[in-house]
Amino acid sequence: MKWIRERDALIAQTMAFVQSVTGKKDGFQPPEIPTDTAVWVEATAVETVTVETFTVEVEPPKAAPPPPPGLLPPRASGDFRSEMQARIANFRKHQERFEREREEYCAATLTKLRAAIRDPSVRPGADK
Repeated sequence: MKWIRERDALIAQTMAFVQSVTGKKDGFQPPEIPTDTAVWVEATAVETVTVETFTVEVEPPKAAPPPPPGLLPPRASGDFRSEMQARIANFRKHQERFEREREEYCAATLTKLRAAIRDPSVRPGADK
């Protein structure tokens, strides 16, 4: 399987890099890589970097700029509660209206059905 050989080659390359960076040889023996698999290993030089520290003076923050026009200021927590209560009351009224309209429609339909059952002249003909 080609992917297994590629995986083993990648592991070997990674371990060689780790060992070159740390300078340790942990007894790791890279897996045998078949000769028909091409492996490219780039050698990189590790340089020592010196870090210099410095101090930065930060000015205290200035007053926040005024909000752009058209945006509403943040609401107080009481506003959220009253708005939610108003929305819930509005939703309940809406649902009650739907319930009332359904009941009226059902009553009207049943009235028409009962009238059609009582009056045989309104029935459609059974001309089949």
